[in-house]
Amino acid sequence: MYLFLNDVAGSEVLLILVFILIFFGSKSIPGIARTVGRTIRQIQDASSDIQNEIKKSAGEYKKDLNLDGIFRETAEEVRRPLDQAMDDLDNSVRYTPPKRTTAQVSDASEVAEPVPGIPASTGTEANGEADDAIEIRTAGGTENPVEKANQ
Repeated sequence: MYLFLNDVAGSEVLLILVFILIFFGSKSIPGIARTVGRTIRQIQDASSDIQNEIKKSAGEYKKDLNLDGIFRETAEEVRRPLDQAMDDLDNSVRYTPPKRTTAQVSDASEVAEPVPGIPASTGTEANGEADDAIEIRTAGGTENPVEKANQ
């Protein structure tokens, strides 16, 4: 508001006051000063009213939009799957498999019978060796393709 006074020097202000005194006279200067003061005050009041109305309407729009509620809901929607993924990750890291119990066979009669159609083991697996022989049962008997290939 007082920006124009930055460019005005003291002698220029004195010249303006002399011009006002000559042009309006000494009796009307107090009335003019009152009128200018009231006008400036009314302008300030009007601008503050406009600022208050803008702030009030912005506050009403903010309440109508319910931005806080929207932010909370959005944060919860984002947080929920992340929490579930974190719980799943924690559970997989802390997972301990159940202990397996081994049944001990005390009697040879409790050993399971071989399934028909599946060749019985030759006993070499018990010594820690693999049984490389493959037997194929046919109507005429059993034949070993490995031995047949070696012949």
